[in-house]
Amino acid sequence: MQSPPTVAYEEAMAADDRGLYKWLSNIYKFGFSFVSGVPATPEATEELSERIGFIRETQYGKFWDFTSDLAKGDTAYTTLALGAHTDNTYFTDPCGLQLFHLLSHTDGTGGATLLVDGFYAASIMKELHPEAYELLSCVRVPAHAAGEPGSLYTPAPPTGYPVLGHDAVTGELVQVRWNNDDRSVMTRLEAGEVEKWYDAIRVWNKCLTSADSEYWVQLQPGTAVVVDNHRVLHGRSAFDGKRRMCGAYIGVDEYRSKLVVLGEKFAPDAVLQATKDLPEANVNGRSIWNPAL
Repeated sequence: MQSPPTVAYEEAMAADDRGLYKWLSNIYKFGFSFVSGVPATPEATEELSERIGFIRETQYGKFWDFTSDLAKGDTAYTTLALGAHTDNTYFTDPCGLQLFHLLSHTDGTGGATLLVDGFYAASIMKELHPEAYELLSCVRVPAHAAGEPGSLYTPAPPTGYPVLGHDAVTGELVQVRWNNDDRSVMTRLEAGEVEKWYDAIRVWNKCLTSADSEYWVQLQPGTAVVVDNHRVLHGRSAFDGKRRMCGAYIGVDEYRSKLVVLGEKFAPDAVLQATKDLPEANVNGRSIWNPAL
């Protein structure tokens, strides 16, 4: 709360990439990071987004620049409060990172940004309510986006994915997918599971909305925030007035690739250090002994 993960815009944009590595490392460690001193323009914000990787284009466009004008059939384009959620639960592969930058807010108040570490909330649930945790780890949740007349998105398979996704080999929690506003009808629950599952999401909601889970911040023009959409849920309080927001989605693979490559450069692991001078140990500049290969 007193010193959230932050890098300066000049650091993130510097040609030597050291600031970019710091920025991405913040996201990897904490699930989010602020960038301070960003020019309050969509052009500068788009350029900042592209420092990480390709911007992912969706039904909302490539780089967004929008107000609460209901231009799209989505709650983001309203003034309503939004509870903690991840984006793209209706996609087979939800975006990896999401960047937001408030460009202006005039003639009104409100609109504070909410961040919740889904991994933290899940760890509390696992410790205190293991049966509910297990249900959220195995019950598939169908989802859809049907606000636009020209599109209707559902994931493949249409039965959806569990709220809590785990690595099939290690069992480690690797992804949170939760947006109650995009959830479809739970038609595939067994009769005996219905009440248990709804009880489980009530417990989940309590974990997400507990005081020690919620991190609120009033964004100002010039400060962008990036969140790991597979880990950190975001939301906002209701607001009035005219609020202009811009931002972008970035694929998880592009983000992880850039982080690994910069890690090789600025924080090489023990294997890289030990093998760098061996004959024929490097191909195209990368050690053949690196565990990543």
